[in-house]
Amino acid sequence: MKKKLAAILVATMALSLAACGGNNASTAAPAESAAASTAAESTAAESTAAESTAAESTAEAASTIAFGDVMTYEEFDAAEIDTPVTVETYVQAKQSWWEGAATVYTQAEDGAYLIYGMGCTEEEYAKLVPGTKIKVAGYKSEWSGEIEITDAIYEIEEGEAFIAEPTDVTEFLGTDDLAKYMNQYVSFTGMTVEAAGKDDAGNDVAFLYNWDGSGEEGNDLYFNVSKDGKTYTFTVESYLTGADTDVYQAVKALEIGQTVDLTGFLYWYEGANPHITSVKVA
Repeated sequence: MKKKLAAILVATMALSLAACGGNNASTAAPAESAAASTAAESTAAESTAAESTAAESTAEAASTIAFGDVMTYEEFDAAEIDTPVTVETYVQAKQSWWEGAATVYTQAEDGAYLIYGMGCTEEEYAKLVPGTKIKVAGYKSEWSGEIEITDAIYEIEEGEAFIAEPTDVTEFLGTDDLAKYMNQYVSFTGMTVEAAGKDDAGNDVAFLYNWDGSGEEGNDLYFNVSKDGKTYTFTVESYLTGADTDVYQAVKALEIGQTVDLTGFLYWYEGANPHITSVKVA
């Protein structure tokens, strides 16, 4: 739940800085020490409040939602942003659970939906195995180009499980038509691994921890691949497929110049930013 974690991380960073300042000021005057202590306590309270607010916000928003008439994907696509929607869909992959809300990739025969901030307990989250049919009600939302359903409620429905086969969208890279497949399970074939950046020694490397290379093991992986002379940036989302997964380790083992076939979910962030779940070296 990285978007909602952002505010919490800011507060936590402030707490860390306040704590460091307190350690360095052991010889400060009593009044200064008291002020530092008060500042640290205040920041800690703000951090706790931020976590509580994030959970309460999700719960309050979900409490205003009710199931409506089930939409086709075409009807969902035509709906205005920030309006209530209800869809029937099938769990394909679970990205994360945090403070009573889940982020889940889902897909039906006619289209796919990223459900962000769907209220459920951790025990309920465990039951949302791939293929599970669910009815979801929430708000159609947009964040940096990504269309998703937010502040949602759901219920599990009876029905045969559905697991989507990947749709090859390689030919649509760099075109407006690619967005038609947003959030679907897709594949990209015959891609060439390109340099993603440089290491500390100035050598080209095939992947970076975080988009700017500022991270470490366990963070998102960013890597570049090209097709027909154009280069694209893909991601291994650590909440979806962490450091203990095959795809995470496969991307770490990539070599510049290799030809690869990729599958994953077509996430969107200021343009296509696929969340890759499988890598096969040709």
